Amino acid sequence: MALVMDRAALAIFLDQAFPQVRGDFAIDALDEEELVVRLCVAEQHLRPGGTVSGPNIFALADVGIYMAILSRIGPVALAVTTNASIDFMRKPVAGVDLIARVRILKLGRVLAVGEALMFSDGDARPVARASMTYSIPPK
Repeated sequence: MALVMDRAALAIFLDQAFPQVRGDFAIDALDEEELVVRLCVAEQHLRPGGTVSGPNIFALADVGIYMAILSRIGPVALAVTTNASIDFMRKPVAGVDLIARVRILKLGRVLAVGEALMFSDGDARPVARASMTYSIPPK
């Protein structure tokens, strides 16, 4: 799938369309096969016990898959999640960022399906896996 938006364009769009997550996410890599996005873990992302909370792991998957879709269709702010499934597999490593490796499995006119596999930075064991479907608004 050809890219319509590069890393810089995605970062600018996310910053403008969703300023509430400013500084939380960074795009590490993007090509036709995969987007790699990072949750820059800070105190507000932690639950008691010092590990990244489930809602923040979910947010990493959601933002990552959303950005991967936009990289292929352009800046469509109103593409929305219509289905989501997440498997939490292990506790993230304390004090490090989380990385999501995102792939688009299907990109149609109306629906897009993606998956994200999330890891603690520097650890090859997956923390969580998510599958999400997005509705793409008509042009």
